[in-house]
Amino acid sequence: MTRIHLLAGQSNMEGQAVVDLSGRDYNEGKGTLVDVLKRPELSRFAGLWNGTQVPERANVRVAYRPEGRPWKTGALGAGFTPYLDSHHFGPELAYGHVVGARRSDPVLLIKCAWGGKSLSRDFRPPSAGGPVGRYYARMIDDFREAIARVPGPKRVDAFVWYHGWNDGIDPVHAVPEYQSNLQALVRDVRSDLALPHLPAVVGEITGPWRTAPPEWERLRSAQRAAAEDPATRPAIFVPTRDFVRAPEDSPNPGHGHHEFGNAETLLLVGEALGKAALRIAAR
Repeated sequence: MTRIHLLAGQSNMEGQAVVDLSGRDYNEGKGTLVDVLKRPELSRFAGLWNGTQVPERANVRVAYRPEGRPWKTGALGAGFTPYLDSHHFGPELAYGHVVGARRSDPVLLIKCAWGGKSLSRDFRPPSAGGPVGRYYARMIDDFREAIARVPGPKRVDAFVWYHGWNDGIDPVHAVPEYQSNLQALVRDVRSDLALPHLPAVVGEITGPWRTAPPEWERLRSAQRAAAEDPATRPAIFVPTRDFVRAPEDSPNPGHGHHEFGNAETLLLVGEALGKAALRIAAR
């Protein structure tokens, strides 16, 4: 049986963590995968770099269709991002290794993520009212298409949502309705995919802060409240704020909205989301 995980969000989920780029444009390689794996406390991730590349994991596959391009499919590794190279990765890398290490069955990660997309408009689900978001419709279409391609027995284990930036920059309109919109999103994904008990995993927006400005803390609180509301069950909220690393220790110090491209941050986010998905799928 193939165990399927649905991953969705915006640019944070797309994959902005840097694998091995260096030089002036990447802060001399600080905070890249190659750099952070030198640290003893991250030794559990040592297998993600073999000295020349990120090795593929045979029992976990990824399907991802970037904006305006064909599907990217294959064994889990680096490069399932909008970039045309394999120098970046998203939460799926550590997520897939966590899930794959616990499953004897093959695993498929279906990723739907596009940068700069809000929940209030672009991903707006049908039951939230108003026009349905173009990217909500595309996400459902991509999930259906990728699931239909899986031969033989299959089970969808989790829907993972890691998102928030484009709503956070609209604190007047988007933040106050984020909780209700997120609950509608989970409800409608379950309905449209005919998976009424699909477990949902909601990752806290990470960004550039541990303690965020008030409007961003309101967004984080809305994410937690949506996941913990009994009406959303089965669902789980995953805190990520402690995974933020300093910009000066990261490859993209000016990209706070992308967690500074820090590989440690995205490894820890993916690991936490994967562990949460395993816990909730086992309930």
